Amino acid sequence: MMEAEEIVQRPDTDQWVTGSMDLQVNGYQGVDFNDPTTSISSIQFAAKAMRSDSVAAALPTIITAAPQVMIGCIANVRQAIESDAEVAQIFRGLHIEGPFLSRQPGFIGAHPSEHARAQDFTLLAELLDAGGGLVRLLTLAPEIDVDGRMTAYCVERGVTVAAGHTDADLAQLDRCIACGLSLFTHLGNGCPRQMDRHDNIIYRALRRADKLHYTLIADGFHVPETLFRNLLQWVPRQRLAVVSDAISAAGLGPGTYQLGHRTVTIGADRAARDPSGEHFVGAASTMRDADRWLAHTLALPLSERRELLQSNPAAWMSW
Repeated sequence: MMEAEEIVQRPDTDQWVTGSMDLQVNGYQGVDFNDPTTSISSIQFAAKAMRSDSVAAALPTIITAAPQVMIGCIANVRQAIESDAEVAQIFRGLHIEGPFLSRQPGFIGAHPSEHARAQDFTLLAELLDAGGGLVRLLTLAPEIDVDGRMTAYCVERGVTVAAGHTDADLAQLDRCIACGLSLFTHLGNGCPRQMDRHDNIIYRALRRADKLHYTLIADGFHVPETLFRNLLQWVPRQRLAVVSDAISAAGLGPGTYQLGHRTVTIGADRAARDPSGEHFVGAASTMRDADRWLAHTLALPLSERRELLQSNPAAWMSW
């Protein structure tokens, strides 16, 4: 007589999150939000394409460039939102990533170092004003905000402030936390491939896991499986969320695409790498791709994926 087979309960990895919330997306389906010549209709097309790919809400992200380029890109996204009610339901604001970032190699990542800026309240006000009240998130390096006043200014205007592309020490990080900084952008990225093994920005950021929330890129490249699993164990789950960090290649596959001034070639593995190999240039993956990776590689059940892709970022943004 044959023994009964053991029944193994498998996580619901054949079901998908509907209504993801993406706090960092630079472009989509051939549309580059960081090109000031991108048409309003193209931005609106990208928003609706994201909705068809099960994204309920997103923050189109404008990265470091010359001030007038950034202002032009912000104005374009603002017009796309304000002129189409359906787009306004999807693009619920903007994320400005830069230009107040570390210029140091590795930490600046894909951002043009020549346009990284020191503390500049006039430029900060111009960027926020260009958004007309739609800027919801701003990423800066705490060491650039030398006294925390830029952070405090943003918070007073209703903007969530995140650390990113930074090598801030704990004192610098704590100073901005005291002024209202509450998030860390794409932890594990925006830093060199090789750093001090005992004292580096990842460990410093994690030291403040009782005060910060963290976004992670779940494409299998930016944060390798082992580190992603460790972060899920080390950080309270309600303090983690997944972002796509997608560029215009998202949803289209291999080819040549734009991110602002850069041309990015996506290979067969669909990774968006800088030609130097030192860093990635955004991602070519969608939030649905992230959902699949979390399900198939990490075997996370639907309830946990909903936290990372939907309920946590929604709570942080009060959506």
